[in-house]
Amino acid sequence: MTLAVRYTSARTLDTAPANTAAPGPGEVELAPSYVGICGTDLHIFHGDMDARVSAPAVLGHEMAGRIVRVGPDVEGWQPGAAVTVMPLRWDSTCPACRAGHQHICQHLDFIGIDSPGAMQQRWTVPASTLVRLPDSLPLERGALVEPTAVAVHDVGRAGVRDGEKVVVVGGGPVGVLIALVARAAGADVRVVELSAHRRLLAEELGLTAWDPAAADVPGLVRQWTGDAGADVAFEVSGAAGGVDTAVEVLGVRGRLCLVAIHPRPREINLHRFFWRELTLVGARLYDRSDFERAVALVADGTIPAERLISRVVPLSEAPAAFEALESGGDVMKILVDCATDPTGAAV
Repeated sequence: MTLAVRYTSARTLDTAPANTAAPGPGEVELAPSYVGICGTDLHIFHGDMDARVSAPAVLGHEMAGRIVRVGPDVEGWQPGAAVTVMPLRWDSTCPACRAGHQHICQHLDFIGIDSPGAMQQRWTVPASTLVRLPDSLPLERGALVEPTAVAVHDVGRAGVRDGEKVVVVGGGPVGVLIALVARAAGADVRVVELSAHRRLLAEELGLTAWDPAAADVPGLVRQWTGDAGADVAFEVSGAAGGVDTAVEVLGVRGRLCLVAIHPRPREINLHRFFWRELTLVGARLYDRSDFERAVALVADGTIPAERLISRVVPLSEAPAAFEALESGGDVMKILVDCATDPTGAAV
């Protein structure tokens, strides 16, 4: 018998026993070591995704761990291998899949939302979802590969090029990762973030961060760009004001990449889009090449994953960790340690 963190109803989580069946054909059983709590998990926690999530639901999709058992017909994987999971199952038959966009399959099973996730001590998944981690990479850092893959995909969707001016609105974990990936692509980056703690962390990572409550961000962008405006803006805040800022800072033919999940429709200044010939692109999830690039960026230190981890908590403290993130305190990324039981013994 193992333990799992489950969403049961709005703002209610529990830690309960979970049975793990032996892996079937094409499946592997994993022992998740660390699982990150992300913004989507918080949306589930708030009850915003009850139409999609069937309670009780095991959460979590940002993970790193090791293979425990390998099912029939699985080749190339052995127990003990360090892995992360690209938590997507697609049907391969819908129009999106047939067009080569399997990651946004029209019947997508996002593992950890639509089916049981990683926040448990044993987890069975299709072998096709596995992504190998270097043996030298600490598993705590490996848990940041999935959100880094999000950032890699976002930067690719926005078409960020060397020398471009980029504004990231929202300096949470994904926003900072986008800023770091864009910088690695040669961009000059500014981060807009209300939280002093998150601004300080961004600055410690060599990024310039602005407080939108204390500064005229569009004015700062005009000074920075010689009145041209930014080439690219990423909206990662999920707030109406963030949308306004991301649109306002863009120069002629600038690109706005929408990353945040907005649970309700937002007003947007379409005249600005007309007047400056702006482009809006959505960015959702990732493909395998994004994951492989993310592994390389985390492994070589381009993404200093350890600096983004605010704390690590045991499974039993996961509900409190959700509340800490919700409060917006001095936290960035919280990892749940699934490799030890509440007594501290290894599982």
